[in-house]
Amino acid sequence: MNAENAPTPATEVDLSRVHLIGIGGSGMSGVAHILLERGATVTGSDVKDSLPVRTLRARGAKVAVGHDASNLELSGELPTAVVTSFAAIPQDNPELVRAREEGIALLRRSDLLGELMEGHTQVLFAGTHGKTSTTSMAVVALQEAGEDPSFAIGGQLNRAGTNAHHGGGGIFVAEADESDASLLRYKPDVAVVTNIEPDHLDYFGSAESYFRVFDDFADRVQPGGHLVVCLDDEHAAACGRRAQERGVAVVGYGTAKAAAAHPDLPAGAVITEEGPAGVRVELAVGEQPVSLDYTMAIPGHHMVLNSAAALLAGALAGADPQRLAAGLSGFTGVRRRFELKGTVAGGPFAGTRVYDDYAHHPTEVAAVLRAARDKVAAEGTQARVVACFQPHLYSRTQEFAEEFARALSLADATVVLDIFGARETPVEGVDSRIITDRIDRATTQVRYEPDFSAAAGAVRAVTRPGDLVLTMGAGTVTMLGDVILDALAQGGE
Repeated sequence: MNAENAPTPATEVDLSRVHLIGIGGSGMSGVAHILLERGATVTGSDVKDSLPVRTLRARGAKVAVGHDASNLELSGELPTAVVTSFAAIPQDNPELVRAREEGIALLRRSDLLGELMEGHTQVLFAGTHGKTSTTSMAVVALQEAGEDPSFAIGGQLNRAGTNAHHGGGGIFVAEADESDASLLRYKPDVAVVTNIEPDHLDYFGSAESYFRVFDDFADRVQPGGHLVVCLDDEHAAACGRRAQERGVAVVGYGTAKAAAAHPDLPAGAVITEEGPAGVRVELAVGEQPVSLDYTMAIPGHHMVLNSAAALLAGALAGADPQRLAAGLSGFTGVRRRFELKGTVAGGPFAGTRVYDDYAHHPTEVAAVLRAARDKVAAEGTQARVVACFQPHLYSRTQEFAEEFARALSLADATVVLDIFGARETPVEGVDSRIITDRIDRATTQVRYEPDFSAAAGAVRAVTRPGDLVLTMGAGTVTMLGDVILDALAQGGE
Protein backbone atom coordinates (compact mmCIF):
# COMPACT_ATOMS: atom_id res chain seq x y z
CA MET A 1 0.00 0.00 0.00
CA ASN A 2 1.17 3.52 -0.80
CA ALA A 3 0.39 6.38 1.53
CA GLU A 4 3.61 8.34 1.21
CA ASN A 5 1.82 11.55 0.18
CA ALA A 6 -0.94 11.37 2.78
CA PRO A 7 -1.23 14.50 4.93
CA THR A 8 -0.10 14.26 8.51
CA PRO A 9 -2.65 15.70 10.94
CA ALA A 10 -1.51 18.18 13.53
CA THR A 11 -1.62 17.04 17.14
CA GLU A 12 -4.01 19.88 18.03
CA VAL A 13 -6.22 21.11 15.20
CA ASP A 14 -8.02 24.44 15.19
CA LEU A 15 -11.32 23.83 13.39
CA SER A 16 -12.66 27.37 13.58
CA ARG A 17 -12.01 28.05 9.86
CA VAL A 18 -11.88 24.99 7.61
CA HIS A 19 -11.36 24.82 3.86
CA LEU A 20 -12.37 21.56 2.10
CA ILE A 21 -10.96 20.68 -1.32
CA GLY A 22 -13.57 18.64 -3.20
CA ILE A 23 -16.32 19.84 -0.87
CA GLY A 24 -19.13 18.56 -3.11
CA GLY A 25 -18.27 14.88 -2.63
CA SER A 26 -20.58 12.75 -0.49
CA GLY A 27 -18.04 12.37 2.30
CA MET A 28 -16.68 15.90 2.25
CA SER A 29 -20.10 17.57 2.08
CA GLY A 30 -21.16 15.57 5.12
CA VAL A 31 -18.35 16.77 7.39
CA ALA A 32 -18.87 20.29 6.01
CA HIS A 33 -22.47 20.19 7.24
CA ILE A 34 -21.34 19.11 10.70
CA LEU A 35 -18.75 21.89 10.85
CA LEU A 36 -21.40 24.47 9.91
CA GLU A 37 -23.75 23.12 12.58
CA ARG A 38 -20.91 23.49 15.12
CA GLY A 39 -20.43 27.14 14.19
CA ALA A 40 -17.23 26.88 12.13
CA THR A 41 -16.45 29.09 9.13
CA VAL A 42 -16.51 26.74 6.15
CA THR A 43 -15.05 27.35 2.69
CA GLY A 44 -14.28 24.96 -0.10
CA SER A 45 -13.91 24.24 -3.78
CA ASP A 46 -14.98 21.66 -6.32
CA VAL A 47 -14.59 21.07 -10.03
CA LYS A 48 -18.29 21.65 -10.70
CA ASP A 49 -21.43 23.10 -9.21
CA SER A 50 -23.83 20.54 -7.78
CA LEU A 51 -26.78 20.12 -5.45
CA PRO A 52 -24.50 19.41 -2.44
CA VAL A 53 -22.51 22.56 -3.23
CA ARG A 54 -25.65 24.69 -3.55
CA THR A 55 -27.02 23.25 -0.31
CA LEU A 56 -23.81 24.12 1.54
CA ARG A 57 -23.88 27.65 0.14
CA ALA A 58 -27.45 28.06 1.35
CA ARG A 59 -26.28 27.11 4.84
CA GLY A 60 -23.48 29.68 4.86
CA ALA A 61 -20.46 28.01 3.28
CA LYS A 62 -18.46 29.92 0.66
CA VAL A 63 -17.67 27.54 -2.21
CA ALA A 64 -15.74 28.21 -5.42
CA VAL A 65 -16.12 26.21 -8.62
CA GLY A 66 -12.63 25.35 -9.87
CA HIS A 67 -9.37 25.07 -7.96
CA ASP A 68 -7.19 28.12 -7.37
CA ALA A 69 -4.74 29.15 -4.66
CA SER A 70 -6.83 32.25 -3.95
CA ASN A 71 -9.75 30.06 -2.86
CA LEU A 72 -8.08 29.70 0.53
CA GLU A 73 -9.11 33.31 1.23
CA LEU A 74 -12.82 32.94 0.40
CA SER A 75 -13.75 33.84 3.98
CA GLY A 76 -11.53 36.93 3.97
CA GLU A 77 -8.69 35.24 5.83
CA LEU A 78 -6.71 32.03 5.58
CA PRO A 79 -8.23 28.87 7.03
CA THR A 80 -6.91 27.24 10.19
CA ALA A 81 -7.13 23.81 8.53
CA VAL A 82 -7.36 22.45 4.98
CA VAL A 83 -9.01 19.10 4.32
CA THR A 84 -8.24 16.98 1.27
CA SER A 85 -8.96 13.52 -0.09
CA PHE A 86 -5.72 11.59 -0.57
CA ALA A 87 -7.30 9.40 -3.27
CA ALA A 88 -9.13 12.06 -5.27
CA ILE A 89 -7.05 15.27 -5.01
CA PRO A 90 -3.65 15.39 -6.77
CA GLN A 91 -0.66 16.59 -4.79
CA ASP A 92 -0.07 19.52 -7.17
CA ASN A 93 -3.54 20.97 -6.54
CA PRO A 94 -2.89 24.74 -6.20
CA GLU A 95 -4.87 25.04 -2.97
CA LEU A 96 -2.98 22.13 -1.45
CA VAL A 97 0.34 23.61 -2.58
CA ARG A 98 -0.46 26.98 -1.02
CA ALA A 99 -1.66 25.39 2.21
CA ARG A 100 1.74 23.74 2.54
CA GLU A 101 3.54 27.00 1.80
CA GLU A 102 1.48 28.84 4.42
CA GLY A 103 2.06 26.14 7.03
CA ILE A 104 -1.67 25.45 7.42
CA ALA A 105 -2.64 22.17 9.09
CA LEU A 106 -3.47 19.55 6.45
CA LEU A 107 -5.96 16.81 7.20
CA ARG A 108 -7.57 13.97 5.31
CA ARG A 109 -11.33 13.70 5.63
CA SER A 110 -10.81 10.77 8.00
CA ASP A 111 -8.57 12.93 10.21
CA LEU A 112 -11.29 15.59 10.39
CA LEU A 113 -13.98 13.03 11.09
CA GLY A 114 -11.85 11.58 13.86
CA GLU A 115 -11.57 15.04 15.40
CA LEU A 116 -15.33 15.59 15.15
CA MET A 117 -16.05 12.26 16.86
CA GLU A 118 -13.88 13.00 19.90
CA GLY A 119 -15.86 12.89 23.14
CA HIS A 120 -18.64 10.72 21.66
CA THR A 121 -19.45 7.03 21.85
CA GLN A 122 -18.13 6.08 18.41
CA VAL A 123 -20.14 3.49 16.45
CA LEU A 124 -18.30 2.70 13.22
CA PHE A 125 -19.33 0.44 10.35
CA ALA A 126 -16.66 -1.18 8.17
CA GLY A 127 -16.64 -3.92 5.54
CA THR A 128 -16.25 -4.44 1.82
CA HIS A 129 -20.01 -4.19 1.24
CA GLY A 130 -23.00 -2.75 3.05
CA LYS A 131 -21.40 0.10 5.00
CA THR A 132 -23.74 2.86 3.86
CA SER A 133 -26.95 0.83 4.22
CA THR A 134 -26.01 -0.53 7.65
CA THR A 135 -24.83 2.84 8.97
CA SER A 136 -28.05 4.41 7.73
CA MET A 137 -30.18 1.74 9.40
CA ALA A 138 -28.36 2.33 12.67
CA VAL A 139 -28.97 6.09 12.46
CA VAL A 140 -32.71 5.71 11.81
CA ALA A 141 -33.04 3.06 14.54
CA LEU A 142 -31.20 5.22 17.09
CA GLN A 143 -33.33 8.23 16.22
CA GLU A 144 -36.49 6.17 16.79
CA ALA A 145 -35.00 4.99 20.08
CA GLY A 146 -34.95 8.58 21.35
CA GLU A 147 -31.29 9.28 20.68
CA ASP A 148 -30.07 12.23 18.63
CA PRO A 149 -26.89 10.78 17.17
CA SER A 150 -24.37 12.72 15.15
CA PHE A 151 -23.70 10.88 11.91
CA ALA A 152 -21.68 10.93 8.70
CA ILE A 153 -22.62 8.45 5.99
CA GLY A 154 -21.77 7.96 2.32
CA GLY A 155 -25.34 8.26 1.06
CA GLN A 156 -28.40 10.41 1.59
CA LEU A 157 -31.03 9.03 3.96
CA ASN A 158 -34.41 8.95 2.24
CA ARG A 159 -36.23 9.91 5.44
CA ALA A 160 -33.87 12.64 6.68
CA GLY A 161 -32.81 13.91 3.26
CA THR A 162 -29.22 14.40 4.40
CA ASN A 163 -25.95 12.49 4.76
CA ALA A 164 -24.68 14.10 7.98
CA HIS A 165 -25.88 15.74 11.16
CA HIS A 166 -24.45 17.23 14.35
CA GLY A 167 -26.67 15.66 17.00
CA GLY A 168 -27.26 16.63 20.58
CA GLY A 169 -26.72 13.11 21.93
CA GLY A 170 -23.56 11.33 22.97
CA ILE A 171 -23.40 8.84 20.07
CA PHE A 172 -21.60 9.40 16.77
CA VAL A 173 -22.34 6.94 13.93
CA ALA A 174 -20.15 6.83 10.84
CA GLU A 175 -18.83 4.70 8.02
CA ALA A 176 -15.24 3.53 8.32
CA ASP A 177 -13.81 3.43 4.80
CA GLU A 178 -11.09 0.89 4.17
CA SER A 179 -10.28 1.85 0.57
CA ASP A 180 -7.19 3.85 1.59
CA ALA A 181 -6.84 2.52 5.17
CA SER A 182 -8.44 5.69 6.55
CA LEU A 183 -10.52 3.59 8.97
CA LEU A 184 -7.34 3.30 11.07
CA ARG A 185 -7.75 6.96 12.04
CA TYR A 186 -10.71 6.19 14.32
CA LYS A 187 -11.14 4.99 17.91
CA PRO A 188 -14.37 2.97 17.88
CA ASP A 189 -16.33 1.95 20.95
CA VAL A 190 -18.43 -0.29 18.72
CA ALA A 191 -16.72 -1.44 15.50
CA VAL A 192 -18.84 -3.43 13.04
CA VAL A 193 -17.35 -5.51 10.20
CA THR A 194 -20.12 -6.55 7.80
CA ASN A 195 -17.95 -8.69 5.49
CA ILE A 196 -14.45 -8.87 4.02
CA GLU A 197 -13.68 -9.69 0.41
CA PRO A 198 -10.61 -8.58 -1.58
CA ASP A 199 -11.09 -5.15 -3.14
CA HIS A 200 -9.12 -1.94 -3.75
CA LEU A 201 -6.10 -4.03 -4.74
CA ASP A 202 -4.80 -1.04 -6.71
CA TYR A 203 -4.06 0.48 -3.28
CA PHE A 204 -3.34 -2.55 -1.09
CA GLY A 205 -1.43 -4.62 -3.62
CA SER A 206 -2.58 -8.01 -2.26
CA ALA A 207 -5.53 -9.68 -0.60
CA GLU A 208 -3.38 -10.30 2.48
CA SER A 209 -2.74 -6.56 2.94
CA TYR A 210 -6.44 -5.86 2.46
CA PHE A 211 -7.42 -8.42 5.12
CA ARG A 212 -4.76 -7.05 7.48
CA VAL A 213 -6.31 -3.58 7.56
CA PHE A 214 -9.45 -5.05 9.17
CA ASP A 215 -7.33 -6.78 11.82
CA ASP A 216 -5.68 -3.44 12.53
CA PHE A 217 -9.11 -1.80 12.70
CA ALA A 218 -10.23 -4.39 15.26
CA ASP A 219 -7.25 -3.44 17.41
CA ARG A 220 -8.51 0.16 17.46
CA VAL A 221 -11.54 -0.82 19.58
CA GLN A 222 -11.38 1.11 22.83
CA PRO A 223 -11.28 -0.53 26.30
CA GLY A 224 -14.77 -1.64 27.25
CA GLY A 225 -15.84 -1.60 23.60
CA HIS A 226 -16.86 -4.36 21.19
CA LEU A 227 -15.97 -5.67 17.77
CA VAL A 228 -19.13 -6.83 15.98
CA VAL A 229 -18.68 -9.32 13.12
CA CYS A 230 -21.00 -11.04 10.67
CA LEU A 231 -20.98 -14.78 11.35
CA ASP A 232 -22.35 -15.51 7.87
CA ASP A 233 -19.17 -14.13 6.32
CA GLU A 234 -16.20 -16.42 6.86
CA HIS A 235 -13.58 -13.70 6.52
CA ALA A 236 -15.39 -11.40 8.97
CA ALA A 237 -15.80 -14.28 11.43
CA ALA A 238 -12.11 -15.14 11.07
CA CYS A 239 -11.22 -11.50 11.75
CA GLY A 240 -13.35 -11.69 14.91
CA ARG A 241 -11.69 -14.92 16.00
CA ARG A 242 -8.20 -13.43 15.61
CA ALA A 243 -9.23 -10.28 17.48
CA GLN A 244 -10.73 -12.37 20.28
CA GLU A 245 -7.43 -14.21 20.64
CA ARG A 246 -5.74 -10.82 21.04
CA GLY A 247 -8.09 -9.87 23.86
CA VAL A 248 -10.70 -7.81 21.97
CA ALA A 249 -14.32 -8.30 23.09
CA VAL A 250 -16.10 -9.79 20.07
CA VAL A 251 -19.84 -10.25 19.43
CA GLY A 252 -21.32 -11.87 16.32
CA TYR A 253 -24.55 -11.53 14.38
CA GLY A 254 -26.17 -13.55 11.62
CA THR A 255 -28.41 -16.49 10.87
CA ALA A 256 -28.99 -19.31 13.35
CA LYS A 257 -27.06 -21.65 11.07
CA ALA A 258 -24.04 -19.33 11.06
CA ALA A 259 -24.18 -18.84 14.83
CA ALA A 260 -24.16 -22.62 15.32
CA ALA A 261 -21.17 -22.92 12.97
CA HIS A 262 -19.14 -20.50 15.11
CA PRO A 263 -19.75 -21.55 18.72
CA ASP A 264 -16.48 -19.94 19.84
CA LEU A 265 -17.79 -16.44 18.95
CA PRO A 266 -20.56 -15.09 21.22
CA ALA A 267 -23.72 -14.50 19.18
CA GLY A 268 -25.33 -11.18 20.09
CA ALA A 269 -28.02 -11.07 17.38
CA VAL A 270 -29.38 -14.23 15.74
CA ILE A 271 -31.90 -14.09 12.88
CA THR A 272 -34.46 -16.83 13.61
CA GLU A 273 -37.17 -15.85 11.11
CA GLU A 274 -36.98 -14.05 7.77
CA GLY A 275 -39.67 -13.64 5.15
CA PRO A 276 -42.36 -11.41 3.63
CA ALA A 277 -44.09 -11.21 7.01
CA GLY A 278 -41.00 -9.73 8.65
CA VAL A 279 -37.85 -10.54 10.58
CA ARG A 280 -37.32 -11.95 14.07
CA VAL A 281 -34.00 -11.50 15.85
CA GLU A 282 -32.96 -12.94 19.20
CA LEU A 283 -30.84 -10.26 20.83
CA ALA A 284 -28.47 -11.18 23.64
CA VAL A 285 -27.20 -7.89 25.05
CA GLY A 286 -27.45 -7.25 28.75
CA GLU A 287 -28.82 -9.58 31.39
CA GLN A 288 -31.87 -10.97 29.58
CA PRO A 289 -32.09 -12.04 25.90
CA VAL A 290 -35.03 -10.49 24.03
CA SER A 291 -36.94 -11.50 20.91
CA LEU A 292 -37.51 -8.60 18.48
CA ASP A 293 -39.81 -8.43 15.45
CA TYR A 294 -39.70 -5.85 12.67
CA THR A 295 -40.45 -5.48 8.97
CA MET A 296 -38.09 -4.61 6.10
CA ALA A 297 -39.02 -2.15 3.37
CA ILE A 298 -35.87 -2.93 1.36
CA PRO A 299 -35.66 -6.45 -0.15
CA GLY A 300 -32.77 -8.88 0.08
CA HIS A 301 -31.16 -11.26 2.57
CA HIS A 302 -28.10 -8.99 2.69
CA MET A 303 -30.33 -6.19 3.96
CA VAL A 304 -31.69 -8.45 6.71
CA LEU A 305 -28.11 -9.16 7.81
CA ASN A 306 -27.39 -5.43 7.75
CA SER A 307 -30.42 -4.76 9.93
CA ALA A 308 -29.22 -7.28 12.53
CA ALA A 309 -25.85 -5.52 12.60
CA ALA A 310 -27.50 -2.13 13.10
CA LEU A 311 -29.74 -3.53 15.85
CA LEU A 312 -26.83 -5.10 17.72
CA ALA A 313 -24.59 -2.04 17.38
CA GLY A 314 -27.33 0.27 18.64
CA ALA A 315 -28.00 -1.96 21.63
CA LEU A 316 -24.28 -2.11 22.48
CA ALA A 317 -24.22 1.70 22.33
CA GLY A 318 -26.87 1.71 25.05
CA ALA A 319 -30.13 2.29 23.17
CA ASP A 320 -33.42 0.51 23.93
CA PRO A 321 -33.70 -2.66 21.78
CA GLN A 322 -37.48 -2.57 21.33
CA ARG A 323 -37.36 1.01 20.06
CA LEU A 324 -34.41 0.21 17.81
CA ALA A 325 -36.45 -2.58 16.19
CA ALA A 326 -39.35 -0.17 15.67
CA GLY A 327 -36.92 2.19 13.94
CA LEU A 328 -35.81 -0.55 11.56
CA SER A 329 -39.44 -1.08 10.53
CA GLY A 330 -39.54 2.60 9.56
CA PHE A 331 -36.32 2.52 7.52
CA THR A 332 -37.14 3.51 3.95
CA GLY A 333 -33.67 3.23 2.49
CA VAL A 334 -30.79 5.27 1.18
CA ARG A 335 -30.45 7.02 -2.11
CA ARG A 336 -28.92 4.67 -4.73
CA ARG A 337 -29.58 1.52 -2.67
CA PHE A 338 -32.41 -0.29 -4.50
CA GLU A 339 -33.92 3.15 -4.99
CA LEU A 340 -37.16 3.24 -6.98
CA LYS A 341 -36.83 5.86 -9.72
CA GLY A 342 -40.37 5.37 -11.03
CA THR A 343 -42.97 3.17 -12.68
CA VAL A 344 -44.18 3.49 -16.28
CA ALA A 345 -47.79 4.62 -16.05
CA GLY A 346 -49.13 3.71 -19.47
CA GLY A 347 -48.36 2.50 -22.98
CA PRO A 348 -46.83 -0.80 -24.04
CA PHE A 349 -44.44 -0.85 -21.05
CA ALA A 350 -47.04 0.00 -18.39
CA GLY A 351 -46.12 -1.32 -14.97
CA THR A 352 -42.39 -1.57 -15.69
CA ARG A 353 -40.36 -0.31 -12.72
CA VAL A 354 -36.90 1.24 -12.80
CA TYR A 355 -34.58 1.06 -9.76
CA ASP A 356 -31.08 2.40 -9.23
CA ASP A 357 -28.32 0.86 -7.11
CA TYR A 358 -24.71 1.69 -6.29
CA ALA A 359 -23.57 -1.95 -6.61
CA HIS A 360 -20.14 -2.00 -8.27
CA HIS A 361 -18.48 -5.17 -6.91
CA PRO A 362 -19.53 -8.67 -8.09
CA THR A 363 -20.82 -9.66 -4.64
CA GLU A 364 -22.93 -6.51 -4.47
CA VAL A 365 -24.26 -6.98 -8.00
CA ALA A 366 -25.24 -10.58 -7.22
CA ALA A 367 -26.91 -9.60 -3.93
CA VAL A 368 -28.98 -6.87 -5.58
CA LEU A 369 -30.05 -9.10 -8.47
CA ARG A 370 -31.04 -11.89 -6.05
CA ALA A 371 -33.08 -9.35 -4.07
CA ALA A 372 -34.78 -8.24 -7.29
CA ARG A 373 -35.57 -11.86 -8.25
CA ASP A 374 -36.96 -12.52 -4.76
CA LYS A 375 -39.14 -9.42 -5.03
CA VAL A 376 -40.53 -10.46 -8.41
CA ALA A 377 -41.10 -14.04 -7.18
CA ALA A 378 -42.98 -12.79 -4.10
CA GLU A 379 -45.26 -10.75 -6.35
CA GLY A 380 -46.19 -13.87 -8.32
CA THR A 381 -45.97 -12.19 -11.73
CA GLN A 382 -44.19 -13.06 -14.95
CA ALA A 383 -41.94 -10.02 -14.63
CA ARG A 384 -38.30 -10.45 -15.50
CA VAL A 385 -35.21 -8.72 -14.08
CA VAL A 386 -33.28 -6.50 -16.50
CA ALA A 387 -29.87 -5.11 -15.51
CA CYS A 388 -28.08 -2.11 -16.95
CA PHE A 389 -24.57 -2.28 -15.51
CA GLN A 390 -21.62 0.08 -15.80
CA PRO A 391 -18.31 -1.42 -14.59
CA HIS A 392 -16.25 0.85 -12.31
CA LEU A 393 -12.45 1.02 -12.67
CA TYR A 394 -10.32 -0.86 -15.20
CA SER A 395 -8.39 -2.62 -12.44
CA ARG A 396 -11.54 -3.94 -10.76
CA THR A 397 -13.03 -5.04 -14.09
CA GLN A 398 -9.86 -6.96 -15.01
CA GLU A 399 -9.57 -8.53 -11.57
CA PHE A 400 -13.20 -9.68 -11.34
CA ALA A 401 -14.39 -10.12 -14.94
CA GLU A 402 -15.39 -13.76 -14.37
CA GLU A 403 -17.19 -12.91 -11.11
CA PHE A 404 -19.06 -10.01 -12.74
CA ALA A 405 -20.19 -12.34 -15.53
CA ARG A 406 -21.53 -14.88 -13.04
CA ALA A 407 -23.34 -12.17 -11.09
CA LEU A 408 -24.94 -10.61 -14.17
CA SER A 409 -26.09 -14.06 -15.31
CA LEU A 410 -28.67 -13.80 -12.50
CA ALA A 411 -30.55 -11.26 -14.65
CA ASP A 412 -32.91 -12.32 -17.42
CA ALA A 413 -31.41 -9.64 -19.64
CA THR A 414 -28.42 -7.38 -19.17
CA VAL A 415 -27.02 -4.35 -20.93
CA VAL A 416 -23.38 -3.69 -20.06
CA LEU A 417 -21.98 -0.21 -20.66
CA ASP A 418 -18.33 0.66 -21.12
CA ILE A 419 -16.06 0.97 -18.10
CA PHE A 420 -16.25 4.12 -15.98
CA GLY A 421 -12.57 4.72 -15.30
CA ALA A 422 -12.95 7.33 -12.52
CA ARG A 423 -9.40 8.01 -11.27
CA GLU A 424 -7.80 5.42 -13.60
CA THR A 425 -6.56 5.87 -17.16
CA PRO A 426 -7.82 3.48 -19.88
CA VAL A 427 -6.01 0.19 -20.31
CA GLU A 428 -5.36 -0.89 -23.89
CA GLY A 429 -7.45 -3.88 -24.89
CA VAL A 430 -9.68 -3.71 -21.79
CA ASP A 431 -13.36 -2.91 -22.20
CA SER A 432 -16.63 -4.36 -20.93
CA ARG A 433 -16.55 -7.20 -23.45
CA ILE A 434 -14.25 -9.08 -21.07
CA ILE A 435 -17.43 -9.38 -18.97
CA THR A 436 -20.10 -9.84 -21.66
CA ASP A 437 -18.09 -12.53 -23.43
CA ARG A 438 -18.27 -14.60 -20.24
CA ILE A 439 -21.98 -14.17 -19.39
CA ASP A 440 -24.11 -17.32 -19.72
CA ARG A 441 -26.17 -16.57 -22.82
CA ALA A 442 -28.26 -19.69 -22.27
CA THR A 443 -29.95 -17.98 -19.31
CA THR A 444 -29.36 -14.28 -19.93
CA GLN A 445 -29.96 -12.05 -22.93
CA VAL A 446 -26.74 -10.01 -23.27
CA ARG A 447 -26.03 -6.70 -24.97
CA TYR A 448 -22.79 -4.70 -24.89
CA GLU A 449 -23.48 -1.00 -25.44
CA PRO A 450 -20.37 1.21 -25.66
CA ASP A 451 -22.38 4.34 -26.57
CA PHE A 452 -23.70 5.88 -23.34
CA SER A 453 -26.24 7.98 -25.24
CA ALA A 454 -27.74 4.78 -26.73
CA ALA A 455 -28.02 3.00 -23.35
CA ALA A 456 -31.69 3.81 -22.74
CA GLY A 457 -32.65 2.48 -26.16
CA ALA A 458 -30.62 -0.66 -25.56
CA VAL A 459 -32.45 -1.27 -22.29
CA ARG A 460 -35.82 -0.65 -23.93
CA ALA A 461 -34.97 -3.20 -26.62
CA VAL A 462 -34.55 -6.02 -24.07
CA THR A 463 -37.38 -5.02 -21.70
CA ARG A 464 -40.92 -6.39 -21.60
CA PRO A 465 -44.04 -4.88 -19.99
CA GLY A 466 -44.00 -5.16 -16.19
CA ASP A 467 -40.28 -6.01 -15.92
CA LEU A 468 -38.08 -4.79 -13.09
CA VAL A 469 -35.18 -2.76 -14.49
CA LEU A 470 -32.05 -2.02 -12.45
CA THR A 471 -29.33 0.48 -13.26
CA MET A 472 -26.17 -0.45 -11.33
CA GLY A 473 -22.71 0.97 -10.83
CA ALA A 474 -20.70 3.68 -9.09
CA GLY A 475 -20.37 5.99 -12.09
CA THR A 476 -22.59 7.95 -14.47
CA VAL A 477 -25.07 5.08 -14.89
CA THR A 478 -27.08 6.65 -12.06
CA MET A 479 -28.10 9.38 -14.54
CA LEU A 480 -29.95 6.86 -16.71
CA GLY A 481 -32.94 6.03 -14.50
CA ASP A 482 -35.14 8.92 -15.64
CA VAL A 483 -33.91 8.60 -19.23
CA ILE A 484 -34.88 4.92 -19.29
CA LEU A 485 -38.29 5.74 -17.81
CA ASP A 486 -38.86 8.30 -20.57
CA ALA A 487 -37.74 5.83 -23.24
CA LEU A 488 -40.12 3.16 -21.92
CA ALA A 489 -42.98 5.66 -21.62
CA GLN A 490 -42.56 6.51 -25.31
CA GLY A 491 -42.63 2.80 -26.23
CA GLY A 492 -41.66 1.33 -29.57
CA GLU A 493 -38.29 1.55 -31.28
